[in-house]
Amino acid sequence: MTPPRTGRSRERVLTMRGIGKRFGAVKALTDVDFWVNEGEVVALVGDNGAGKSTLVKVLAGVHPPDAGTIEFDGEPVHIDSPADAQRLGIETIFQDLALCDNLDVVANLWLGRELRDGATLDEVDMEQRTWTLLRELSAKIPSVRVPVASLSGGQRQTVAIARSLIGEPRVVILDEPTAALGVAQTAEVLNLIERLRERGHGVILISHNMADVLAVADRVVVLRLGRNNGVYNVADVTSETLIAAITGAVDHSGARWTRPAPTPEPTPVPAPEPAAGSARADDSDLGDDDDGDTGGTVIRMPRTRPRRLPREDGRR
Repeated sequence: MTPPRTGRSRERVLTMRGIGKRFGAVKALTDVDFWVNEGEVVALVGDNGAGKSTLVKVLAGVHPPDAGTIEFDGEPVHIDSPADAQRLGIETIFQDLALCDNLDVVANLWLGRELRDGATLDEVDMEQRTWTLLRELSAKIPSVRVPVASLSGGQRQTVAIARSLIGEPRVVILDEPTAALGVAQTAEVLNLIERLRERGHGVILISHNMADVLAVADRVVVLRLGRNNGVYNVADVTSETLIAAITGAVDHSGARWTRPAPTPEPTPVPAPEPAAGSARADDSDLGDDDDGDTGGTVIRMPRTRPRRLPREDGRR
């Protein structure tokens, strides 16, 4: 791990101010501020539905913002498509990695940006540049001519990160890079993030793993319900503080909470009055064991047939 993570002067690369995004009646982002400097790892954390993916997609050109401004190297810019983000020097590595399993490492790194020697592909030059880039990242890949499908999860993440560096980006966005990885593979990916910082890239790390965040990040930005809920320096924060900001136990968003109006007590409904002309049953009809008035109304039902009298011989 790089020891000095505080007090270093860095040039501001990316600044987002007052970013807002809504999908119909749903406000995904509201007045969000975010920035990243060169050679800095900024962790973007929050619960599910906090707006992390939406903010990253705004930065990657997938969703245009509805409000706010974006500055790159101090100049206002408009990112209307992923191609605009790549031209500015912003590369995004999504969680699915988007690799071609049937192609080897060299083909995946140079897919769509192949080097040519006349009318043919310059396979030798592409392979040499691939090895040079992997050595700079201290990547542990046995061969660049094996299909990506045969690599481990950490090695596949290495290939995706190396592919994003082909165009020399200024900002690299990593969406859950250690998800579903083992301990050894996670350590390998965290080592790659350290190498990116040493190369001077601004790194945006999206993660739910507080141990990974505290291990490699310089600064942590917390989102909650589409708003900023705190910015912390890793050297001065604990995982308990971050979890409190993520869950809302600590509120720095500036949104005021209003107590809901008390629910009115239900009004008792009076018992219905007996209808005019209705007959009440007397005590003889209710039986000898009924000592009090039940408060209800008894309606006499007409007899449908006359009661049969006993015969003289005693039979009915």
